Amino acid sequence: MMAPSQTRPRTLVAGAGNIFLGDDGFGVEAARVLARQDLPAGVEVADIGIRGVHLAYQLLDGYDTLVLLDATARGGEPGTLYVIDAAGPGSRQPAEGVPLDGHRMSPDAVLALLDSLCAGTGATPPGRTLVVGCEPATVEEGIGLSPPVAAAVPEAVRLVTELVTEQLHGEAVVGDGPARTTPPHRPSRRAP
Repeated sequence: MMAPSQTRPRTLVAGAGNIFLGDDGFGVEAARVLARQDLPAGVEVADIGIRGVHLAYQLLDGYDTLVLLDATARGGEPGTLYVIDAAGPGSRQPAEGVPLDGHRMSPDAVLALLDSLCAGTGATPPGRTLVVGCEPATVEEGIGLSPPVAAAVPEAVRLVTELVTEQLHGEAVVGDGPARTTPPHRPSRRAP
């Protein structure tokens, strides 16, 4: 008698951002570095850059978890890392009025579009969406990350590796609060 087959959970780590707008390229750079790491089976890394519509369609392929890497302005010091447990499917703003410009969609708009696409196709969106964000110093026109954001990339890679490993083992990845903040250049701390 054969044992029932178990499917391994699938996780997509997607780096978002525009490399031509300074620190907005954080997600793309972190994904590039992360793609060279030894990650658990079932974890895929994609540089989506500014192709938000492509991300929404890729997620229709059936991922259990999405980890989105992106520049995230929340008022902290440049280089501060945040882990945000994004709202669950169906609780986001509807995609009404969101232009389907594949090069100018924010991650919020992509996730709202994903909910609409899933409703229309019968696909299931990821059960968990985490955002690993980095406080930008500048998002002005120019190529290259500012020194504090560039210095945060290795810590972001370590943090994402920890998150996907914990997610695959069914462990809690974020504490009681909606976000975990990591001061720049310091190891991350677990929320109580």
